[in-house]
Amino acid sequence: MHAMQYELTLPADYDMTVIRGRVARIGHLLDDWEGLGLKTYLMRERGVNGSPVNQYAPFYLWNTVEGMNGFLWGGGFQGLSNDFGRPSVRQWTGLSYEEGGAVGSPARSAVRRREPVPEGVELAEVTAEAVADTERLAGEDGAVLAAVAVDTAGWEFVHFSLWAHEAPKAAGDVFEVLHVSAPGRERLPRGRQW
Repeated sequence: MHAMQYELTLPADYDMTVIRGRVARIGHLLDDWEGLGLKTYLMRERGVNGSPVNQYAPFYLWNTVEGMNGFLWGGGFQGLSNDFGRPSVRQWTGLSYEEGGAVGSPARSAVRRREPVPEGVELAEVTAEAVADTERLAGEDGAVLAAVAVDTAGWEFVHFSLWAHEAPKAAGDVFEVLHVSAPGRERLPRGRQW
């Protein structure tokens, strides 16, 4: 599993109905993308759920590198780049994925939390703690799924969870879910991934 996200931080007075309309028009285009586990079309509005910014920030869990590369180099990403400029794309290696009790429910909110991997700790221990946190989140009421991944270039964990309600039980940046494309969700490997 590979995690990926880019963020488009928009002006404070940006009309976020433009983003809603864009997702309504094109969100379905990845509903059958080969190699994609899931893509969540995420948005934050300034002043809502503590967000300091207007932001469009899709988050992906990929089953295959080929699917991810096909999206980035084969055309899917080009439309966004044409419309908004080419953003930096963050990538993390998957450590754990769990489905929650609300897995069949529509996702209404998402939480993303990035945190540094501490210096001077045993990597096996801190990673096991991150995996346990993913299992705990997936067990919370209303959880659709939870995942954790790591960027070893910057030594950073990213914790990601989807929720069937607007009051998620996780700490981090809260996003509204506009659409979910999940052609390969059932093929995402469960549990610890090493």
